[in-house]
Amino acid sequence: MSGEPQERDRLRVAMMTREYPPEVYGGAGVHVTQLTAKLRRLCDVTVHCMGVARNDAVVHQPDPMLYAANSALQMMSAQLRMADAADGVDVVHSHTWYTGLAGHLAAALYGIPHVLTAHSLEPRRPWKAEQLGGGYRLSSWSERNAMEYADAIIAVSAGMRRDVLDAYPAIDPDRVHVVHNGIDAQVWHPGGPVSEARDVLDELGVRKDRPIVSFVGRITRQKGVGHLLAAARDFDPGIQLVLCAGAPDTPQLEAEVSAAVAELARRRGDVFWVREMLPTEQVRQILAASAVFVCPSVYEPLGIVNLEAMACGTAVVASDVGGIPEVVGEATGRLVHYDSETPAEFERGLADAVNAVAGNAELAAALGLAGRERAIAEFDWTQVAERTVRLYEHIRKG
Repeated sequence: MSGEPQERDRLRVAMMTREYPPEVYGGAGVHVTQLTAKLRRLCDVTVHCMGVARNDAVVHQPDPMLYAANSALQMMSAQLRMADAADGVDVVHSHTWYTGLAGHLAAALYGIPHVLTAHSLEPRRPWKAEQLGGGYRLSSWSERNAMEYADAIIAVSAGMRRDVLDAYPAIDPDRVHVVHNGIDAQVWHPGGPVSEARDVLDELGVRKDRPIVSFVGRITRQKGVGHLLAAARDFDPGIQLVLCAGAPDTPQLEAEVSAAVAELARRRGDVFWVREMLPTEQVRQILAASAVFVCPSVYEPLGIVNLEAMACGTAVVASDVGGIPEVVGEATGRLVHYDSETPAEFERGLADAVNAVAGNAELAAALGLAGRERAIAEFDWTQVAERTVRLYEHIRKG
């Protein structure tokens, strides 16, 4: 007999997320996509999301009467619809503040447990006030409420668990469980373009016979793009920098990054900026071709993109914040200390680490190989799904 649960015994789960394919633009969206695919082998999962219509998910839109309201208020109205639609399940599982209120309300309305996965924390991202204005106070209240009332909280790293308990001291530590993000090493792997795929490096004009250093992430204060661009002034002249950076939080931030990229290109050349969201295969090509992937985040609960780079056999140079040290180590890359009081020192450290690894092909290859081996051995989505289901069962019995 199959080891999977029989149909009548299968848990019914309402998975709540803002992002879901084809609209995935951050780590939380990647997490939900991969986790849901593995969970469906173990339980029945209905995805509740926002955005465009989909065949494999229930989509919820903000109240049209709030079309001119603050974006946080619009988001809350979509969450009310999401909560209403979650009837008939055994567990509701929310992701980020964008759905935490929906999870909390559904749990109260239908008398079911609420699991919340913490991908980031509003108190650790004060720069979001630039983006949301007064909506940042709403998002902060919504997150605190959901966190403090959730039956269980999943932190994506031990560092994230510490942050949760520090930011919200009213939470019982026994309710906060560490379950790392995962990686699909069959999707993210070394090598050139797969059969019939476009060669994105050729299209960009990037040379494959010279070291490539890459960055993939949103244009937000959190990701430290400004620090990377400052550090890149001191990259060795032979290094090519490929930036896959889009979805700016604000027009002001986009203008800042645009000016910095233009100045960097004027000073050193070999800067390739991809602003649109690329398909997974093309991002993989860039990561796999890179001597170094750089993650200069000033706040990062874990950083799925680091795992993606490692699975592609690429060395990682990253800041030592949050959960990053739980993924990146001396055997797989280099960590650079970040202190908000000494940004210039951080930027020099990034440049030195990138130059040391990118300038040594043997070292870069060894770090990349060790990174892929670690990603496969320790960060598999099947294990993440199994641990998540065990938590579902635990809180139902509790």
